[in-house]
Amino acid sequence: MIDVYAWGTTNGLRATLAMAECGLAHQVIPVDLSRKAHKTPEYLAINPAGQIPTIVDHGAPGGPRVLAQSGAIVLYACNKAGRHIPTDEATHYTAMQWCMQAATDIGGASAGLQQVAVVAPEKVQSTVDLFEQRFIRYFGYVDQQLQGYDFLAGDFSFADIMLYPNYVLRRALIERLADLPRLRAWAKRIAQRPGVQAGMQLLEA
Repeated sequence: MIDVYAWGTTNGLRATLAMAECGLAHQVIPVDLSRKAHKTPEYLAINPAGQIPTIVDHGAPGGPRVLAQSGAIVLYACNKAGRHIPTDEATHYTAMQWCMQAATDIGGASAGLQQVAVVAPEKVQSTVDLFEQRFIRYFGYVDQQLQGYDFLAGDFSFADIMLYPNYVLRRALIERLADLPRLRAWAKRIAQRPGVQAGMQLLEA
């Protein structure tokens, strides 16, 4: 059994999606960020960084394994289950490229946008516009990649698991800023997957 400590954020949903899509026995333990549940002594004993997600794999060889960082958790789940990892070398590295794109460029732009548009006490519209344009530019690259493909690396892979929560949580902004038909079609295909539907339930918490 794997304990999944998460909340309905991009990073948290990556972890729950990976577990559900990979068919691994797990239980989701909600960590309510609005109530500072990630800063309690109990949670800090599991993850001293006080961030989500974190997993505890009680069935790991050698005893319970604690792992943080959404990208590491996605890859761990896929490797453990032997699912959603391309076997062809070229396709594998294509998936890795878009996994990293989601984790760095897109994830970073989204986090920066959150800081300047929501967290900052003074909102500077020109700065918000700058981050919005950077964010949507990266999704434009995704739309280009999907030309002729159902998923980022051809078949559904860990790269799609990494990116999908970014799209869902920023859907309104993406649709306001750009017309990206291949991206929309990709998201609809993913949303129909039973594992994705199960993994996204934290959004209803």
